[in-house]
Amino acid sequence: MPLYHTIEKGAKNSPNYSLYFKNNCGNVISPMHDIPLYANEDKTVYNMVVEVPRWTNAKMEISLKTPMNPIKQDIKKGKLRFVANCFPHKGYIWNYGALPQTWENPDHIEPSTGCKGDNDPIDVIEIGYRVANRGDVLQVKVLGSIALIDEGETDWKIIAIDVNDPLASKVNDISDVDQYFPGLLRATVEWFKIYKIPDGKPENQFAFNGDAKNGDFATSIIAETHKFWQTLMNQPNGGNSGIACQNITNSNSENVIGKGDAAKLMDDAPDGGDVEEVPDTVDTWHFIHLK
Repeated sequence: MPLYHTIEKGAKNSPNYSLYFKNNCGNVISPMHDIPLYANEDKTVYNMVVEVPRWTNAKMEISLKTPMNPIKQDIKKGKLRFVANCFPHKGYIWNYGALPQTWENPDHIEPSTGCKGDNDPIDVIEIGYRVANRGDVLQVKVLGSIALIDEGETDWKIIAIDVNDPLASKVNDISDVDQYFPGLLRATVEWFKIYKIPDGKPENQFAFNGDAKNGDFATSIIAETHKFWQTLMNQPNGGNSGIACQNITNSNSENVIGKGDAAKLMDDAPDGGDVEEVPDTVDTWHFIHLK
């Protein structure tokens, strides 16, 4: 039996659409604050919240400003946001999501990159064979990381694999990825470099010349962002972060609420909504010339 399941509120393809989370006791929880970062006692397996399944385009993400942090679609210029298809890629080329109980602190200058954090939970890309579902909570093994520099902010991308993947026992560090997934690391850097160009933005930049760091480096970054999250949870209303920190499990948190209050927050979320027609341009293939 899964430890978590999801509840949809609002109409799909509308700004009201929200995907809330419940634990196996039926309590409404925050996927950012109530799902543990670590999935085993040895702290070698991590929980990953899937926001965007592979091959899809809708830019879905844990809503930081909405109490209980449901997954919602990002809105840009008043319209639901879809990521462009940059040849030869279709949508996201891996399962994409976040590690719960992490926070990239915008007041911290990361020494290895020289840039501050982006005020989000740390992103993770899962490279296994299975196309996950939005809202899945996967148990993953961390293999390494790349560091995207997005508008002057450090935006870590953790590279991981589902522990239940057939290749998981063979892939133990970033050096194994090229052996068992040849071309994927190169394609990943290319994808992040060009995916915003169709929207009129310049190509993204990377720390370390786009080279991936190993698993030990990645786990140290995750541990650091977990400590930043713990600090965040001790600030009333998330301090100046703008992040909704309501949760039901962190008893020492300044932001813990009752289970009934959490359920009411979900129940009060709007139903229905103005459904937007998905434009044909979502399927457009963009051919990018890099300088």
